[in-house]
Amino acid sequence: MKFMKLGTRPDNFYTEQATRSVVSDVHADLVIKINDTTYLLHKSSLLPKCGLLQRLCSDSSDSENVPQELHDMPGGADAFELCAKFCYGVSINISAHNFVPALCAAKLLQMNESVEKGNFVSKLEAFFSSCILEGWKDSIAALQATEKLPEWSENLGITRKCIDSIIEKILTPPPQVKWSYTYTRPGYTRKHHHSVPKDWWTEDVSDLNIDLFRCIIMAIRSTYVLPPQLIGEALHVYACKWLPGITKLKNSSGSAAITEESKASNRKILETIVSMIPADRGSVSAGFLLRLLSISSLLGVSPVTKTELVKRASIQFEEATVSDLLYPSTSSLDQNFYDIDLVLEVLESFLKFWKRIYPGAVDNRHLLKSIRKVGKLIDSYLQVVAKDDNMPVSKFVSLAESVPAIGRLEHDDLYQAINIYLKVHPDLSKADKKRLCGILECQRLTPEVRAHAVKNEFLPLRTVVQLLYFEQEKDSKDTTSSKLQKSHDLLLGAKKRPATRESHGKRSLINKEEFNREQLTRRTSHAEGREKGQHKAKQSDTKLALDLERKMVIRGDTEEIGSEKLRGSKEERMSTSKLDLDTKNNIQRARSKKSEHGREKRR
Repeated sequence: MKFMKLGTRPDNFYTEQATRSVVSDVHADLVIKINDTTYLLHKSSLLPKCGLLQRLCSDSSDSENVPQELHDMPGGADAFELCAKFCYGVSINISAHNFVPALCAAKLLQMNESVEKGNFVSKLEAFFSSCILEGWKDSIAALQATEKLPEWSENLGITRKCIDSIIEKILTPPPQVKWSYTYTRPGYTRKHHHSVPKDWWTEDVSDLNIDLFRCIIMAIRSTYVLPPQLIGEALHVYACKWLPGITKLKNSSGSAAITEESKASNRKILETIVSMIPADRGSVSAGFLLRLLSISSLLGVSPVTKTELVKRASIQFEEATVSDLLYPSTSSLDQNFYDIDLVLEVLESFLKFWKRIYPGAVDNRHLLKSIRKVGKLIDSYLQVVAKDDNMPVSKFVSLAESVPAIGRLEHDDLYQAINIYLKVHPDLSKADKKRLCGILECQRLTPEVRAHAVKNEFLPLRTVVQLLYFEQEKDSKDTTSSKLQKSHDLLLGAKKRPATRESHGKRSLINKEEFNREQLTRRTSHAEGREKGQHKAKQSDTKLALDLERKMVIRGDTEEIGSEKLRGSKEERMSTSKLDLDTKNNIQRARSKKSEHGREKRR
């Protein structure tokens, strides 16, 4: 940080009984009072450089040593003493920290060029423009100094010039940043990072009060140069520095009036930060929004601010983690540790938001993904809050039921939360256990979890019976499904075989018509013998099927294999009868042809 040294004489100011004097052989003839401090000085040193003192002293007679009261001196006695030492030629150092009060006091005393060449005001202004405004940390320090003299700084243009200088440097591309800055992020070391981080300016700017910080942020936003995420990061850094944690606020809620003043200051900071959050989604994290929301009730922020926080947090709720939700309850009436009401409020707002955007669009892929993410988040959160001894069943169930059915693909995580709650609360009544387990859907549990639940001694008997019934019903459905599939496969095979045989027969009939005619007589002679043999085969097949069925009844497998064998036997009998009919038809055709041939011979 730069400084300017003026004067060469040693400091000869001293204090005696609340009076500041100068070591000198000449009697003091100028008395100046500033608040509780009295200065005994010399007109010969101050009047040539101070136009105000010239006018005040000219109004009084030389014989009267009337004290000149300057109680409205900006910067008080310290700022006046810098001006007085400059008049005496005493060595002083001017830096960004004391420049603002020194310039304001010099302006009041009218230490201008019109009074004397090379006066204090001109030297201070030259230092301001050439050194302070050129430096990054100097500009920040000078702007901080304007907090004590806001009106003077505004009227003299100090505030505006400092803000412009800071904004110009913030908008400088990171590779061109050559000045020093503060950056203390965990895990960041400049030895390993040669490039300047994009948010290099956020920590230094967070040293300003909320009004000046707001001026900087709003001016940056109006340029549209920096992305919303950088603005959001600056807001996050500022909030972490100035806003207390929820635990500290809750512990100090019963303190004295000084805490009320602190609360008012924190309330203003929070409301201002919320008003500056960019509208772009993702400009700040969901965790940051939930943190602001958690302390908003204790600080007593306006309903508008709280509504805005709930809305913004619900829009990004799917991005939150379980740790983002673990805030202690802010209500003095609640015995439980965790603030479930906050999570429930954000969840309800989240569901309303999606219903407005996608009314009735249950099959929307993006909607399903978001709701299922939130459903998994809530179930994981329930597993944590279930460990709270004072967590009432009503709140636990209320939050679990708030997740819509489409929000859970399976109920494994919900079962884990219920299981933890039952273990931590062993004295739960039967009615509460029934209500708690009533939110669980057995059909949405995976087989592994269902197997665990059946053996869980903490679950009520009603739930275990439901699980067993569902398991039995599922096994029955699986068996039926397996049978139907096998029947379907057999049916397909039976249909394919005759079709192939029939098409093959047609081709053979066309290609070998004469051969069939020659063999017709031979086939006729053996037809009766084949018919008897097929009849015997039918009887043996039927007997075989009946024996097989009896065996399988004994083994308990009749339903599956027996039906298949019987079905196969029926199919064989059908094909056999069809073959018999074909044979009879062929015999009749042969006999008719034979009789026709005999008639032709007789003719």
